Amino acid sequence: MPDGTRVGLWTLTPARTIYSDVIVSFHSPTIKLSALDQSPIRSGGHAKDALQESIDLAQICEQAGYHRYWLAEHHGTPALAGPAPEIMITRIAAATDHMRIGSGGIMLGHYSPLKVAETFNLLESLYPGRIDLGIGRAPGSDQLTSAALAYGSEIGVEYFPTRVADLMAFMGGGEPPTKIFKRIKVVPTPDHPPQMWMLGSSDQSAFMAAQFGLAFSFAHFIATQGGDTVLRAYRQQFQPSEFCATPEASLCVFIVCAETEEKARKLALCRDLVLLRREKGQHGPFPSIKEAHAHTYSGSDLQVIDRNRPKSLYGTPDQCREILTKMAADYDVSELVILSICHDASDRQTSYRLLADALKSLN
Repeated sequence: MPDGTRVGLWTLTPARTIYSDVIVSFHSPTIKLSALDQSPIRSGGHAKDALQESIDLAQICEQAGYHRYWLAEHHGTPALAGPAPEIMITRIAAATDHMRIGSGGIMLGHYSPLKVAETFNLLESLYPGRIDLGIGRAPGSDQLTSAALAYGSEIGVEYFPTRVADLMAFMGGGEPPTKIFKRIKVVPTPDHPPQMWMLGSSDQSAFMAAQFGLAFSFAHFIATQGGDTVLRAYRQQFQPSEFCATPEASLCVFIVCAETEEKARKLALCRDLVLLRREKGQHGPFPSIKEAHAHTYSGSDLQVIDRNRPKSLYGTPDQCREILTKMAADYDVSELVILSICHDASDRQTSYRLLADALKSLN
């Protein structure tokens, strides 16, 4: 399919111009690849299928050499089947051998820091040296669902930093800011706490990660602009902690990879439709290529798609390698967390495999 081909009502953007006007080849340091899994529900499928597909994909990612595998938390949506990453972590850690498994992330604003600490200390005790605790400030839900998750609690989002500090104290050796909690004994206590990450797409999350001394992962798939500045500020403001002695950062990117550019473009069309529907408040299952082609797009729809295009990268293995290595250099990170969603589970598995093979040539 040549550049400029029209699919539906819009022109497909050439893969090489999605991220940058000019993509150059250069020597790159070692880049670790990790995975973020939102357990997507595809149209015509069911949540139970999505959960099994997550287990299958984790095993494939481990075989392909991925460093870590994170499970997301979302509530009240027919698009995503993962409201409890701590449960999926248990299942996937049992189905894999050495890859790090964690949350991407736990939406701490909903929960008791003590309960989260107990859960992840238990996971680390079961799978020593393999558990990550990624936490986030976003609700991962609509306002009503968020209120139901916080049922009975009058503690608002303004107390989020205190929750983080209490959580770190429960999991480490520090003193909680909530003084009465000092008497609490957290059981079990693993030899080493899970690695803690702050996840975010803003300077506020980065600042909090820096002040608390946590690793930080920036969500490029949510915010495509300004991430390099945010990560630079995180490194400059970083204060060491028992959880992280030096700043550690990663970049989370949505990208799909296929053997041909034509196939990769078709897979990207489905994500375009998802983001379009999301802006209209529609959160249905992930559409197929056929559904993306059949959808009727208005002029304003095409404008939304064009604006969202940088959030959904795609290409052949060679193109994706160039895109990702340039992003790693621009954001000054040595770890990329890949979010790749396709309607067909085999296309999704292939995307992760091809990306791993493409980046191996650099490492």
